[in-house]
Amino acid sequence: MKRSLVLAGGGMRVAWQAGVMRALEEEGLDFHHVDAASGGILTAGMLLSGVSAREMCQRWSGVDVKDFGSALPIGDYLKGPWSLPAVGDADGILDKVFPALGINDATIRGRAAEPDAVEGSFNVVEFVEKRCHAIDAKEIDAELMAAGMSLPIFLTPLRRDGKIWTDAVWMRDANVGEALRRGATEVWLIWCIGNSPYWGDGPLEQYVHMIEMSAMGALLADFEAAAAVGREFVLHVIRPAHPLPLDPEFYLGRVDADTLIGMGYRDARAYLDSMTAEGLAKDSSCTAMTDPVPGVRFNDTLQGRIGGDPLTFRATVVLPTAASGAPPQFTGYLEHAGFGGRTFVADGRVEASGADVTYRGRARLDGGWQDVAVTRTLHDDPGPDAWSDSRRAQLIVGDVRAELSMSLADAAGLLASIEPVGAHGVVDRAAAVAGFAANGLRELLRRY
Repeated sequence: MKRSLVLAGGGMRVAWQAGVMRALEEEGLDFHHVDAASGGILTAGMLLSGVSAREMCQRWSGVDVKDFGSALPIGDYLKGPWSLPAVGDADGILDKVFPALGINDATIRGRAAEPDAVEGSFNVVEFVEKRCHAIDAKEIDAELMAAGMSLPIFLTPLRRDGKIWTDAVWMRDANVGEALRRGATEVWLIWCIGNSPYWGDGPLEQYVHMIEMSAMGALLADFEAAAAVGREFVLHVIRPAHPLPLDPEFYLGRVDADTLIGMGYRDARAYLDSMTAEGLAKDSSCTAMTDPVPGVRFNDTLQGRIGGDPLTFRATVVLPTAASGAPPQFTGYLEHAGFGGRTFVADGRVEASGADVTYRGRARLDGGWQDVAVTRTLHDDPGPDAWSDSRRAQLIVGDVRAELSMSLADAAGLLASIEPVGAHGVVDRAAAVAGFAANGLRELLRRY
């Protein structure tokens, strides 16, 4: 059996793929071929540079998303919007993002030439001939990799030897066809482009919709071409249940890499727990998503110590409005030296009983699964001590217990992290946040 990993694009949101790779690595899944398009080039570049999934997650946490954009010479901006080559260029990706993520083109080429190496391919469009090239890892270089992520309008293309190289997104955002050409009998598609029925207003959302249509059109064409020649293969797809936050939210700090990584781990674990050997149907249902119900998302961070070593628990909570009837959930991680560093939580859910709010899930520790529970008591005794009444929590991981607390900085971080989800437009987004501010965490959670 030959197994291919096909990494779809998704802009900076592909930090989500690091969480997916962490779950796949825990399962011991090996791949004989890795293909990437658009933002997926970052994940493939790390893998083929020898970066482990655990290190991927660490490196993404240290990336400054502002480095994805770098300015053009001032003269280009003076030409006016109708003659502007792009908003910026790929120098930031080449000079800062690639090194921060551990991506090294020389290492990729060297590893590709080794016996029994994992095969690699990077999709880049050559505009003069209007053709998508799946460039082999033995021949790739950093400039071509960056060009493969240079989305028109936002980043300038690579001009080299009379040719123009740019992002493949308008032709394909996941090259299942290349995986099959290389003999794959099992394809794992890691998909973080949206695919929901929602049609939004405004140029940004509709630009994204065009990308979604192009990506799905090419994917379905690959499926149809394989069916036409009787090419059989097993398809596995890991995708979010709901569309991920768009790049501007990441760029503006409304969501961070740790949150996206936690989401990726959650989504991978959900698929791994439910998958069958037969895989999924090769049609549009394989990447289908639904729009989330209205609510808010926020980060709840608590800290303590075990055996003298610091411990951090972070939960990114999605709290639907009470009217939706949907339960609150969370993604997140535990970080402690005794746990092997950062360990992500799967199956995160939020339960309320009286004044107690408990985060429950499971974490993979020492090769096995341990139940995780973090309980906060949100009571308010008489007197001016409301802060101390609600800042403490108890952690239970298997037989381990620890006291946690929220610092003033963590409390400020919670308030700063509040963002609406499932709400479109300024009015709806403001209403979602206002509802949280008016009712507070305690009252909303007690509804469930």
